[in-house]
Amino acid sequence: MNAAIETLRKILQLESQKGFQNNCVVGGLDKAGPMWRQQAAQAALPAGFVGTLATGLANYPSLPEGRRPQAVAEMLAQLELLAAGVPVAKPPAATQLRPATQQGAKQPEHQSTNKKQRTPPAERDRPAVQRPVPAAAAVPTEPDPNMHLDSPLTVIPGVGPKFAEVLAKLGLSCLGDTLHYFPHRYLDYSALKPINRIEYGDQATIIGTVREVSGRKVKGGQLHMVRAVIGDSTGEIECTWFNQPWLQDQLRTSLQIQVSGRVDLQLGRLVLSSPDWDEVDSEALHTGRIVPIYNLTKGLGGKQLRRWMHAAVYGVAPRASDPLPAPLREKLQMQSLPAALAAAHFPQNQQQLDAARQRLAFDELFALQLNLRQQRAEWQAQPGHALAEPAGWLASAIGTLAFPLTAAQQRVLADLLADMAQPVPMKRLIQGDVGSGKTVVAALALALAVRNGVQGAIMAPTSILAEQHFRTMRTLLAAFPQLDLGGADMPAVRLLQGSTPATERAAIDEGLRTGTVKVLVGTHAVIQAQVHFAKLGLVVVDEQHRFGVLQRAALREKGMHPHLLVMTATPIPRSLALTIYGDLDLSVIDEMPPGRQQVQTHVVPPKERERAYGLVRKEVAGGHQAYIICPLVEDSDSPDTKAVVEEHERLQRSVFPELRLGLLHGRLRPAEKDAIMQAFRAGEIQILVATSVIEVGVDVPNATIMLIEGANRFGLAQMHQLRGRVGRGADQSYCLLLPEPGSAGAAAARNNSNERLKIMESTSDGFVLADKDLAMRGPGDFLGTQQAGFVDLQMARLSDLKLIEMARREADLLFKQDPLLTLPEHQQLAALVAQSAATASGDVS
Repeated sequence: MNAAIETLRKILQLESQKGFQNNCVVGGLDKAGPMWRQQAAQAALPAGFVGTLATGLANYPSLPEGRRPQAVAEMLAQLELLAAGVPVAKPPAATQLRPATQQGAKQPEHQSTNKKQRTPPAERDRPAVQRPVPAAAAVPTEPDPNMHLDSPLTVIPGVGPKFAEVLAKLGLSCLGDTLHYFPHRYLDYSALKPINRIEYGDQATIIGTVREVSGRKVKGGQLHMVRAVIGDSTGEIECTWFNQPWLQDQLRTSLQIQVSGRVDLQLGRLVLSSPDWDEVDSEALHTGRIVPIYNLTKGLGGKQLRRWMHAAVYGVAPRASDPLPAPLREKLQMQSLPAALAAAHFPQNQQQLDAARQRLAFDELFALQLNLRQQRAEWQAQPGHALAEPAGWLASAIGTLAFPLTAAQQRVLADLLADMAQPVPMKRLIQGDVGSGKTVVAALALALAVRNGVQGAIMAPTSILAEQHFRTMRTLLAAFPQLDLGGADMPAVRLLQGSTPATERAAIDEGLRTGTVKVLVGTHAVIQAQVHFAKLGLVVVDEQHRFGVLQRAALREKGMHPHLLVMTATPIPRSLALTIYGDLDLSVIDEMPPGRQQVQTHVVPPKERERAYGLVRKEVAGGHQAYIICPLVEDSDSPDTKAVVEEHERLQRSVFPELRLGLLHGRLRPAEKDAIMQAFRAGEIQILVATSVIEVGVDVPNATIMLIEGANRFGLAQMHQLRGRVGRGADQSYCLLLPEPGSAGAAAARNNSNERLKIMESTSDGFVLADKDLAMRGPGDFLGTQQAGFVDLQMARLSDLKLIEMARREADLLFKQDPLLTLPEHQQLAALVAQSAATASGDVS
């Protein structure tokens, strides 16, 4: 084919691929016209034909977008006729269209019809050309006949047994696996710029012609550098590649290519270092588009994997069965699964990528919500204990309290009583900020269980919190009416921990089997195999997120489907509550007891450490107590423990020699921890130096000030929990946040820009802090520990409340219609839900 014909054919085909946005060449098709006309004249093409096509190119930018596809098609048809030797009788009709005028505007009568068309602005004045925004991803409608979902990877051209073994390290064993091996990020090379418009630091894409190619050894012969000069109508730029000598043969002079990469500066000149490139007439996978970046393994290159992923995804995506019924897809205006899969891997623009992510994220959340509903239905299908409230008993029990219940506590208590009165096992989560009174509500629920002749258990994540619950429960239950707890010593309320002596443990086990032990408080020891209950009716799990699924399930199985009450003082954002705790009913204690004062929180720069010590000393002098928190991870190695021990010694020796300091950390034996806490409660210890072991459960109303060392190392939720250890009495309390000296956190605090610390200063609202913490750290870190059994979400973001609520709403509707997903149109959806459940080790509650 004639070179001039071939050049214009490639340009027009690229324009078609790019969505007829007049950006296939720098400056637009009208800019390409004069250069092509000269080339065509040199090739001795018919002058009339050349003039016709040149006119079509010149008029193209002014055509209505709806007419451009026809114009390109007709110009391509004329090129094919000419290449085949067929005489061209007349120019393409579409290309003769005059530029569109403003709708309703009348042409002046004196205007000449052959007046020269106004040319677009000079290239240096027009903005960077943006790539097209097609309505939908370019998805193959038919699968590759040689590719199937279960086909081995070796059917991909270029993948042999050796590379198949490499891909297996990524978890890819068949073509179907590639569909859900999503990119972990994307590079946006879709903005096309002329060379004279690119700037240092840009992620740029240019289209140009290779004008020079050379290669040479550098760095004493250790590296081979290929240098190419790429030019367009506005200028030239140098591109360099290292240790890729074969590029010297591939990058032929006069070859038209797309080049994408980061613009660097070398010796005062702009260069593209090791950019990706494609020929203009090839399907660009590495340049001029949003480029997917996949996780790699040893022996695998990014471009290599991208080519194979493209072949696999486009070969088998049409074979992917869509789990969403067509009516639901239409209702939600969701694209098909094959289209979403293709666009998630190789989006043509950001809109396509966003639409694909939404569809795939909805699938994950929808399956999760259906799974939660099935778990809930299975739980409630089992017979439970109907625990009725005897007439007047609750009012009598509440009357024994030294304080009135808040309206929020009364509302949540009513929720519990209504649930427990049913013969269906309760599954309820109570959220309440630190100090909101969750424990009293739980105590009343346990008392009601005992009053109905069944046993109750409460499990806490730490021995300190378990011991505090034990003391609180004994005090509260002793005052409640009509409870037979075995006398003044209350042998019916027992504490079980890992450190409990064998003889005492044996007595507790015997009491549980016979029913004489009616309330058991403990840590993980409660779920040990040798612990058996006679009639367990209520399980209370405190600080829910600190237990794995299997631990909670083991405790639940100690009874014949007991009522389950879980509590957390960590405010949970609504998006998490609808997913991780989606199978539990939710109650919120959103009101603090009267008389509580808000804790004043201040960031203290490290250089003002002595001032912070002075505030601590002042509070202690006023008869109060203090915490000093060290940022160490519990169960850490001995060097960390040594550090907090040394800090305690330094504070006692050099800072507060006149005061009584105590030390509490996670590596102390339980008996030692208990002795220290007893001394602190009794006022024998004035300042408690501790790690975050006191984050939950410690209740000393006389403690009015907390100094958090290395505050920049804590998350918002954890700092809020720590802050909740003060302000539990009627006196004004303080929390001082001291970043580490010399750290980025300290510098940020000095500049008043450390976002976490600023947020802590600005609000005491746990739900505001929880939302911020989730956004900043993600769900796993937010919860403090990865949830065992939590579904692996690849596309869904737990901050996307709107999509989560949509999935929850649609799951509710579908579950009412077909709870077991047995209808024929729900078979693929049932498989997706089963797969979602299989990724977890148990329920997510």
